[in-house]
Amino acid sequence: MELHKKRILIVGGYGLVGSNIAHLIRKKYKSTDLILAGRNPKNGEELAKELTNAETAYLNLDEGFQLSLYGAVDLIIIAMEDHKNILREAAISNGIACINITELAEEISPTVILSLHENLSAPIVLAAHWQAGIITLVASQVAARFSQITRVDTAGVYDEKDPVGPLVESQVGSFVSKALLREHGKWQFVDAKSNARTIRLYDQTSIAGYPMSTLDVPSIAAFTGAANIRFDFATGKSIGTNKGLAASHDLYLDIEGVLLSGETVKLRIVISDSKGVSHLTAVGVFLIVEGIFNFDDQNTVQKGGLYLPETIVSTDNIINRLAEFEIDIIEEIS
Repeated sequence: MELHKKRILIVGGYGLVGSNIAHLIRKKYKSTDLILAGRNPKNGEELAKELTNAETAYLNLDEGFQLSLYGAVDLIIIAMEDHKNILREAAISNGIACINITELAEEISPTVILSLHENLSAPIVLAAHWQAGIITLVASQVAARFSQITRVDTAGVYDEKDPVGPLVESQVGSFVSKALLREHGKWQFVDAKSNARTIRLYDQTSIAGYPMSTLDVPSIAAFTGAANIRFDFATGKSIGTNKGLAASHDLYLDIEGVLLSGETVKLRIVISDSKGVSHLTAVGVFLIVEGIFNFDDQNTVQKGGLYLPETIVSTDNIINRLAEFEIDIIEEIS
């Protein structure tokens, strides 16, 4: 299936995350035009040649953003930090679809309020979830097995052997600061360092995780109603490293509640990507791109409005979809 005459601007397009996004789009959709933009476009020229139907472009947000320089753009993917919201505001004012993966939960209010003042004519996707929403998408599918959910603990375990680009590296310092979580039904911003959680890893060792303000927490609350929800960031040995292979990026999803059968359980899902953090993030963005453009129906694009990964990506079969990208899903129940 091809989607013709679509032009996608990937800002940070030749970085680790951006290049992974570009590769995933090109692998399945050969004729979509890709613009790889950043401060040093020469660094992306080899990638553009490899991808075909791709070009590099200069973009330095410190100098502003002139949309007309990039032609008729259908989607802007923001794979770098944009603290002034220049790109998303340009997308909103020009009716262009947009995906942003670089914010924390407390940073989305300017966009939410602006969107309430504007008549959005294209999808604006708030995807500042861990890996652009992968763990939330899986949680949405798994939650359908439950009649009641009391607790959802999620975590991303970063292996220091996993190479990351400047996008992730620049954010690490802000990961452990104030964090949004839900405890006994109450929303709280807490000091992360004072609210560590012990995370049991796949190999039965334990590490300390610290809460972080990803959008996974309010997203999961919205569709589970659980009184206790948190996302923790931790650094430790990945499943890949423990097997003597390349470092993987591992996500942990622990759900407590009552199944539709009436049985009270603790269910664990481990999501492991042997290609690492940048690839897993790119998969999340790719799924959102497909959701925006309805690739199964080339004449339909999602209506304008604010979206989250779980409201624009079908989650009914998401675990099988992830397997298509060689992402392992391991399930434990107790």
